[in-house]
Amino acid sequence: MIPDEYLQTFVVECSELLEQMEQALLIVEQAAEDPEIINAIFRAAHTIKGSAGMFGIEPIVEFTHAAESVLDRVRSGGIAMDAVLAALFIEVHDHLQAMISRVAEGNQPFPEIDERSKILIAQLEAYLGEAKTEQPEQSAPAVHQPKLEREPGDTVAGTDLWHISLRFGPEVFRNGMDPFSFVRCLGKLGAIVELVTIIDAIPAAADMDPETCYLGFEISFSSDAGKADIDAVFNFVRSDCLIRILPPHSKIGEYQRLIQELPEQEMRLGEILVSCGTLTAEELNTMLRLQAQHGGEPQRPIGEVLVEQHLVSPPVVEAALEKQQQVKDNKRNEANLIRVDADKLDGLINLVGELIIAGAGTNLIARRAGMADLIESTATLSRLVEEVRDSALALRMVPIGATFNRFSRVVRDISKELGKDIDLVISGADTELDKTVVEKIGDPLTHLVRNSMDHGIEAADLRIARGKPAKGTLKLNAYHDAGSIVIEVSDDGGGLNKDKILAKAIERGLVSDGTGLSDKDIYNLIFEPGFSTADAVSNLSGRGVGMDVVRRNIQALRGSVDLDSVPERGSTIRIRLPLTLAIIDGFMVGVGNAAYVVPLDMVVECVELQAWVDSSDGHYLNLRGEVLPYRRLREHFGIDGEAVARENVVVVRYGERKAGLVVDKLLGEFQTVIKPLGKLFRGEKSLGGFTILGSGEVALIVDVPGLMAQVEHEKLIEQTAVAAAR
Repeated sequence: MIPDEYLQTFVVECSELLEQMEQALLIVEQAAEDPEIINAIFRAAHTIKGSAGMFGIEPIVEFTHAAESVLDRVRSGGIAMDAVLAALFIEVHDHLQAMISRVAEGNQPFPEIDERSKILIAQLEAYLGEAKTEQPEQSAPAVHQPKLEREPGDTVAGTDLWHISLRFGPEVFRNGMDPFSFVRCLGKLGAIVELVTIIDAIPAAADMDPETCYLGFEISFSSDAGKADIDAVFNFVRSDCLIRILPPHSKIGEYQRLIQELPEQEMRLGEILVSCGTLTAEELNTMLRLQAQHGGEPQRPIGEVLVEQHLVSPPVVEAALEKQQQVKDNKRNEANLIRVDADKLDGLINLVGELIIAGAGTNLIARRAGMADLIESTATLSRLVEEVRDSALALRMVPIGATFNRFSRVVRDISKELGKDIDLVISGADTELDKTVVEKIGDPLTHLVRNSMDHGIEAADLRIARGKPAKGTLKLNAYHDAGSIVIEVSDDGGGLNKDKILAKAIERGLVSDGTGLSDKDIYNLIFEPGFSTADAVSNLSGRGVGMDVVRRNIQALRGSVDLDSVPERGSTIRIRLPLTLAIIDGFMVGVGNAAYVVPLDMVVECVELQAWVDSSDGHYLNLRGEVLPYRRLREHFGIDGEAVARENVVVVRYGERKAGLVVDKLLGEFQTVIKPLGKLFRGEKSLGGFTILGSGEVALIVDVPGLMAQVEHEKLIEQTAVAAAR
C-alpha cells in the first residue's frame, strides 16, 4: 500500500511527465529529424517506469518497458517514427494516463485496463519484431571489415569494432603468464577480426633474454560485451601490462545516451564515465594517480588526461560535462521551487482579504479620531497590506500556455475526424492570470475551438477554390489589456453568414423583421440559447447548446465574449476576463444611502453630469464632443428618493465600449475583497458580488460588462417591440 503523501507525489509527477510526452508526440511527425523530441518521449516513459517500479506497480512497469524498448530502437535509427507509430504512441500515452488515474483513485488497473495493455504491448512488440527481421546482420559480428589503416600504437577507433591495445611487461613470463592465453580468453567473448603483433620492443638477437617478454598486440575485436567484461579478462596480468580498450565508433552515441539517462544526482566526471561503462574503475584510479603526479603544477582536468591517454573519446567527455551542468542547473531550479497546496493558497488569500477589511476599519477610526500620528501609521499599514495583497495574488498567477497546449491534441484529433488539415498557432502563452480563471476557462475554449474547426474552416477543395491554402489555420492568442486578460480564438475560414444568422433569429422570434441591427449585433446573436445555423447535427456541433454555454460560463467569471467576422476571411471570438477573482482595486460611489464599487481599472474619468439627451433610443450625454451612452444607477437598481442637485458621471470602459454611470457621490479609491452573492441575486447580471467596508456596512460591486450587456439587451428588446408595432 502506497502512503498517501507518496501517492500524491507519484501521480503529480507522472501527470507532468505525461503532459510533456503528449506535447512531444504532437510535434514529432513534423520534427522527426530532431533527436531531442524522441529523447523527451523516451525520458518521460523511462522515468514513469522507474517511479512505478519503486512503488511495485508492475502493470505500469511492464507496459512502459514495451514502449521504452520501441523508443530505444527509434533513437538508434532502427525504426522510423512515422505517422502510424506516432498515433500508436498517442494511444500509449492515453492508456498510461488511464492507468495513473486508477492508481490515483487507490485502485490497481481493472481487467479491461489489463486487456488493453496486452493489445498495445502486442502492437509495440510487432515493431520490435520488424526491426529484428529487417536488420538481422546487425547482431552478428562484422567479420568482413576492411583492414585498419593505422600505424602500430595508433589507438583511434573509427570502426564498429572494439580496439584493444596491449603491451605486456617484461616480467610476464617469469610470473608464469602466457600472453596468448589472454587472447584466447578474449575470443570467448566475441570474434578477433584482426590481430597485429607489435615487435618494436624486441632488441637485437644478441641482447634478447629468453625469459623477458617483449610482445605487444593491436587487436580489432567484435563483441556485444561491455567494456568492464572485456577489461576483466586481463585481471591477472593488470599489474604487469599496459591496456587500452577503445569502444566501437557506434558505442559513442550509446554512451552519450546512457549519460543522459543517469539519475539526476551530482557526480564527478570520472563517476559519470564509470557509470555509463566507457571507463572502468581501475582505469579511473590509474588516471587519477597520473593526474596527481604533476607535483606543484596546477592539476589538469581529469577529462583532458583521459582524452590524452586515449581512454575516452572527446564527445563522451563533453556529454558527461553537459550532464554535470544539467544536474547543477536542475538542482538550482528545484531549490527555488516549492509545491503549495491550492487550498492553503486560497486560505492565504482569504486571510489577506480579512486583513484588508480590518485595515480599512482601522483607517476609518483613525480619521474619525483626528489623530495625525495614527492616521500616518494606518497609511503605512495600508501600503504594506497592499504589497502583501499583490504578492499573495501573484502566487495564484499562472501562464495560460499550459491550457493552450492542451488544444494541440484536440486540434489533431478533430481535424482527422473532420478530414481537414488544420494547423494550430499559439501566441501569448506566457500571459498570466488567476489559477481559478485558468481552470474554468478550459470548457468554453474547447467549445470555441471545436466550433471554429467544424463550422469555420472550410474543406480543402473549397479553400483552394477561394484562393486559400488547403491547410486551415486556427489561432489562440492571449494578452493583457486595461487590467483584463483578452483571449482570442480566430480562424481563416469562411466567416459567418450574416443573412443566415438574421433569418434564423427572426424565425426563432429573437428579433423582429425590420429591426435595425449592426453587423456585430447580428453576429452576437449566435450566443443566444438554442441558436444554431447548422444544417445537420454532428458529433461536434449543431444542437445549439454550445455558444450560449460559452457566454454563460464566461459571464460567471465576470467576463464577456465578443465576435468579429469577415465573409470568406475568417472569424475572431474575443473573451475578456478579469485577471483575478479575489481582490481588486475599486472606486466607490454613493447613490442615496447605498454604496457601490466599480473596478478601478475600468474607470476612465469622473465628470459632472450636464448636456444630456433622453430619447426613445436611449440616454446620451456630450463628453467633449463624444456621444456617450449613460445609465443612472438610481433607476437601474430602483433606489428610492430624489436625485441630488449635482450628479456625477463615472466614465467606464470595457474593451472597445465606453459608457457613463450616473451617481450621487464620488467616494474615492477602495481596496475591495470580492465576496460572492447568494442565490437570491443569481438573476442579477449587473452585480458581480459584494464587499464589506471598514464600517461593517456592505457595498455592492458593479459588474460593468454585465451591466452593459443588460442595457444592450433591453435596447434590443425595445427595438424589436417598436418594429413589431409598426
